[in-house]
Amino acid sequence: MKICLAGEGAMGTNHMQAMRGIEGVEVVTLAGGIEEDAAAFAKQWEISHCSLSLEECLNQPGVEAVILATPSQVHATQAIQALRMGKHVLVEIPMALNLEDSERLVAEAEKSGLVCMVNHSFRYSAPFREVYRRVQQEEMLHLHHVIAQTYFFRRTNVNMYGKPRTWTDNLLWHHACHMVDFVSWLLDDPDLDVRGQAGPGHPRLGIPMDLTVGMRSKDGTLVSGVLSFNNHGPTTVTYRLIGEEDTLILERGALTDKDGNPVPLEGEPYESPAKEFIDAIREGREPLTSVQTCLPTMRLLDKIQRSIDDKG
Repeated sequence: MKICLAGEGAMGTNHMQAMRGIEGVEVVTLAGGIEEDAAAFAKQWEISHCSLSLEECLNQPGVEAVILATPSQVHATQAIQALRMGKHVLVEIPMALNLEDSERLVAEAEKSGLVCMVNHSFRYSAPFREVYRRVQQEEMLHLHHVIAQTYFFRRTNVNMYGKPRTWTDNLLWHHACHMVDFVSWLLDDPDLDVRGQAGPGHPRLGIPMDLTVGMRSKDGTLVSGVLSFNNHGPTTVTYRLIGEEDTLILERGALTDKDGNPVPLEGEPYESPAKEFIDAIREGREPLTSVQTCLPTMRLLDKIQRSIDDKG
């Protein structure tokens, strides 16, 4: 299967590494954003064709699918473009930066009949999968409180490798998207009661740098989310799941119990979303994180955004 990769940044690198482990798949063209960087990336990964035109890349002979590792604000537009050109799509999280564009993308995906998947990566991570398994199989019958913390230091516009970005990240629609999607999936509740509060906008980046999110499930589970781009120190993502039967802590790719003992995990540490994408195409089925499946997450984010906006 011949693939087009769009995006030569940090996530583009991650997807190239994943693709190298999938038999019968070849990335034959790169749609870049910055000419010099794209040329260097294509050379490093031995990609035979490179262009700044996504349309040109999608029109390369034999290309069946595209992976969009591009800036968040173009995800929906590019995904719709690819679907209309008859290509399967794997788009990085978030599928869009607002509900309207998310709904447009889902409508286009349904009309096309093609695989259109968004990389909600927590659903592919072994610690998150184990928590989900325990809740679904009622080993944690009553989950009282989920406390989620996501911390970065992002006062300058750089990516995870410290390289300057040409676009600005979004604390709610990108990083809180991971949290909201996981919690909604975990609790099997697409209509959580949600609200949010945002701190002041950054004077240069123009985005809120601090965010709190409160959620409540239909069964009464509380969720408290804290996110910050102002945190001094390493990037940190931590979940504490307080249940009737146990308390679990998820941090740095590991899951431990209340005493700090490692919780055994099943399967691979990280099941590649890229493999799920390719398998769904080959098997003619809907992937685990299709845009249709993940649309309720975007509706929840829209509710949080409106609650923030209402506070002025």
